[in-house]
Amino acid sequence: MSKQAIVIGLGHFGMSVARALSQRGAEVLAVDAREDRVRIAAGFAAEAACFDASETEALARSSPERRDVCICAIGDESREASIICTALLRQMGARRVIARANDELHARILYLVGAHQVVNPEREFGERFARQIVYESVLGEMVLGESLRVAEIKPPQQYVGKTLAALRLPSEFGVTVVAIRRTGTDDVAMPTPDSKINQQDVLVVVSDEKGIDRLLKGS
Repeated sequence: MSKQAIVIGLGHFGMSVARALSQRGAEVLAVDAREDRVRIAAGFAAEAACFDASETEALARSSPERRDVCICAIGDESREASIICTALLRQMGARRVIARANDELHARILYLVGAHQVVNPEREFGERFARQIVYESVLGEMVLGESLRVAEIKPPQQYVGKTLAALRLPSEFGVTVVAIRRTGTDDVAMPTPDSKINQQDVLVVVSDEKGIDRLLKGS
């Protein structure tokens, strides 16, 4: 059965989320108070509706309690509306509410009114982009949950020719190599403790939020 989702707020972030969920087979109800945005979303979402999601009766008609996930992506346009919408979703029995925040204070308030998860896409993108600028060996990065990161990195020069067992990355830096893209190929292999690092390898690593920084600073 397809996941049922509501995406409320169709700015750049909300529209992207609604489109991506739809492309992955979710049945999305896309909501915004602006008709022009709703018309765009109607081209790809299962349903699109124009109403103010901070109004109790209008939101209740969308049956948030029946959805697998409700995403309040209002964000920049109105903090007040995003807080009210998040609180109403929880009061109406939404199983999982993900809300977008603009800053730390906004995030704390959203958690207080019941959000299960709060995201700040601009900050998270900025942090990942800054890391790639500071550390040119970071080729890409993805967030897993609230505390884990998956990244592709070029091995530091002093790691070349050594085995993963000898490097002791989990104990030294809290970083685990989960895959290696081998030199000159597109093949991705699952490593063993005896796997030796080559110059052109790309390491796929998992760590906590600061683990990759610790590894690259300490290398």
